[in-house]
Amino acid sequence: MKVAVVGATGLVGSKMLQVLAERNFPVTELIPVASERSVGKEVGFKGKKYKVVSMTDAIAAKPAVAIFSAGGGTSLEWAPKFAEAGITVIDNSSAWRMDPSKPLVVPEINADVLTRNDKIIANPNCSTIQMVVAINPLHKKYGIKRIVVSTYQSVTGTGVKAVTQLMNERQGVAGERAYKYPIDLNVIPQIDVFLDNGYTKEEMKMVNETKKIMRDDTIRVTSTTVRIPVVGGHSEAVNVEFENEYDLEEVKKLLCNAPGVVLVDDPSTQKYPMPMDAHEKDEVFVGRLRRDETQPKTLNMWVVSDNLRKGAATNAVQIAEYLVSKNLL
Repeated sequence: MKVAVVGATGLVGSKMLQVLAERNFPVTELIPVASERSVGKEVGFKGKKYKVVSMTDAIAAKPAVAIFSAGGGTSLEWAPKFAEAGITVIDNSSAWRMDPSKPLVVPEINADVLTRNDKIIANPNCSTIQMVVAINPLHKKYGIKRIVVSTYQSVTGTGVKAVTQLMNERQGVAGERAYKYPIDLNVIPQIDVFLDNGYTKEEMKMVNETKKIMRDDTIRVTSTTVRIPVVGGHSEAVNVEFENEYDLEEVKKLLCNAPGVVLVDDPSTQKYPMPMDAHEKDEVFVGRLRRDETQPKTLNMWVVSDNLRKGAATNAVQIAEYLVSKNLL
């Protein structure tokens, strides 16, 4: 099983290598790929060093699967070339997510859409992944009408430059900036660019991707996405209105039994999910469950997950694991 990781030297690419190793994905040969300026550099994987190669060399090596984490432009240019060579691409950028001909997959929810013919598979946005993992079992039981979500997103979602900016500001050091404004001791209510409707691209990703993953265009979603000075995980306040009445104890049972979900919900002992607890873990943590007292059939919940793992690397590797288990590569 030859596996290429495209963008292997980046923040998410490095996490892909870590997760592949931790989950013992059956890699017989690793092909790390990065931009031309990184070719020849070395990356570590399972105690060995591997030289970074170019895109063309990676295609020539004919891996079974290529996991991309190199940005939308790179994916648009190169994913079709890998696919034409018979290589299955799992792409972590936003390039293919809303393409009706490409599956957008969270394995706990809709891996069954995948076939041997799918050569470009989209990995959803980090904030969408953790939300749908938490709400899908509830949608199956009660039917979701509307979601209002506000996110509190880690600087790691922007990349290394943003982490450096936060740490520099914390130490009073001048340096390169990822954001227009300070991020330490601040909150920035903008993730990605603004669109004509006044929402940001990140907010509309949550709206559109949720419907596609959950295969239900009737779900109404409105989102506000916010960057906060945290490293290690995204948090979300999610308000969910159901078609049918729910029972809070039953909701807790459904979440306890849902794949990939951990319930941390005990107000009496001040137990609830926090990014520092989700850091370097693959699960989606849910807590602060309570009835919305302003309208019927509506639930408030708090959802936390490591955005580099379940929000990116782990989800991509889980897709690859599913393809292997179903003999679809």
